[in-house]
Amino acid sequence: MLTLEQGSRAVQWARGAVEAAARGQRLPEGLEGTDGIYGRPAGVFVTLKRSGLLRGCIGIPEPRMALARALGEAARGAAREDPRFPPLSPGELEDLEVEVTVLSPPVALEGAPRDYPKRVEVGRHGLLVRRGPRGGLLLPQVPVEQGWDAEEFLCQTCMKAGLPPDAWLAEGTRVSVFEGRVFSQPGPRLDVREVFLKAGGTC
Repeated sequence: MLTLEQGSRAVQWARGAVEAAARGQRLPEGLEGTDGIYGRPAGVFVTLKRSGLLRGCIGIPEPRMALARALGEAARGAAREDPRFPPLSPGELEDLEVEVTVLSPPVALEGAPRDYPKRVEVGRHGLLVRRGPRGGLLLPQVPVEQGWDAEEFLCQTCMKAGLPPDAWLAEGTRVSVFEGRVFSQPGPRLDVREVFLKAGGTC
């Protein structure tokens, strides 16, 4: 996982990538050469917010490419390719919050599904649900922001996958947990901070 300095560098680079995508320019260069950690495979999400409201969120859930490349794809996707929102415009960049979540590899839950709520820790875990061709992921900060308990978190992740809310109990559904380090920059000239999660809120 990244240190605060490495996370700050990742967020600042992601902001540059978001700004380039919004302006139709090429992605910035240089992240690969600043620290060896950016060349290691890692999952990552880039989340954009304006006035506290979601404006885009795209990610690479699993460590199948180098962090630098995954971060670039996620930043460009959050700016231009999130189907819930129109492409980001240059006029929205000034008050844009950029958040980067670097993920640990997902670990599948084993045992009886009815015991899954006891093994999912709100404020620590994110969830990945897969069943057949369908899959859905929610980051660790989502249940904290929404005030969900572990069972509701499981249900909501199933619905994110386009499945019934109780699909996590069904045979053939694969539920995995992961952890994330969250770094956020509220505006282009503000400091990057690490976001620490806890049940009931952030700190």
